Amino acid sequence: MTERKKVLEEAQRIVIKIGTSTLTRASGQLNHEFLSELVCQVAHEHNKGKEILIVTSGAVGAGLGKLNLLKKKPASLPERQAVAAIGQGLLMEVYEKLFATHGITVAQILLTRDDMNDRRRYLNARNTLLQLITGYKAVPIINENDTVATEELDLRFGDNDTLSALVASLVGADLLVLLSDVGGLYTGDPRRNKEVSLVPVVREITPRIQAMAGEAGTLFGTGGMQTKIEAARIVTRSGIAMVLASGQEPRVVERIIAGDAVGTIFLPAQETLLGRKRWIAFAGQPRGEIVIDPGAVEALVTHKKSLLPSGVVDVKGRFELGDLVRIVDEENREVARGLSNFSADEIRKIMGGKTRTIAQILGYKTYDEVVHRNNLVCLEEPAGAGK
Repeated sequence: MTERKKVLEEAQRIVIKIGTSTLTRASGQLNHEFLSELVCQVAHEHNKGKEILIVTSGAVGAGLGKLNLLKKKPASLPERQAVAAIGQGLLMEVYEKLFATHGITVAQILLTRDDMNDRRRYLNARNTLLQLITGYKAVPIINENDTVATEELDLRFGDNDTLSALVASLVGADLLVLLSDVGGLYTGDPRRNKEVSLVPVVREITPRIQAMAGEAGTLFGTGGMQTKIEAARIVTRSGIAMVLASGQEPRVVERIIAGDAVGTIFLPAQETLLGRKRWIAFAGQPRGEIVIDPGAVEALVTHKKSLLPSGVVDVKGRFELGDLVRIVDEENREVARGLSNFSADEIRKIMGGKTRTIAQILGYKTYDEVVHRNNLVCLEEPAGAGK
């Protein structure tokens, strides 16, 4: 446990995500007692010099409670957005009042997936958040902008586990804390099998760890264990530790930061991504796919090479020069992501050919590589890629 304690005690910049099931009662109304206690803990750490950002759920639940619509989620997107608009104001009012009693200023930040997709907006969001926590010593209260995000345009994060992981990566946090209705990662579903055990430390997100993630969720929430594992994958590859714990644990935030054995800790990966490559791997939204042969998979994953036209066997979607694309093998397993040096139509013309033939085929040549190594991130090693 020494390594765990060291990682947590040294964490200075911390993102805390509060799940809907933790933040609201079974009725869907805000749990004011829980929030008051949580804010006390955050204020205590903030006053010790920790930089803390909160990613909060609960806007829809708060809105449903206000409107006395507690039996089911809104059926349509406009209804959900309207309920979120009502609940978001109530949620921020509670946070502002609670933190004010400790002399701490809060700031509301609402994000959509599109804010992460656009590199310039991504950096603007980063600069704003850093100014808030380092310059003004404020506590940002962050949520998805449900009132404008549309599923049809792929602008939703889908859950605040993913949002909190992207925020942690965005600001270069040291620690992400996910407070949920589960006590951590278990070897099985603890609600159905009393014989399962808690996994205290995860050093690597293997297929076995992913297999432990079963379906979970509540009436008002959207996340499950699978989204928590995905959040862990994002932050650990970004060099950030993550703790998954129950929000009902006494003094849970203080105990986690003190290094106590609470919940499950996911330790940072040995090889981490920095700066722009974090955006490429996790934040940006791919515009299409490039399918590559086994030789190209080995070149990218094992030998850390750029992607050349000769290794491309198919192109899917419509994208332009500079767009983010998924790079998949012939069994549709995602190998990498990167910024394309050519449009989809151009790649279709040059795929399978040699670099020296690009100018002959297109009538011009601006790059030798379809995706240059500097603009490419390998996500995992598919079976058969080799070592």
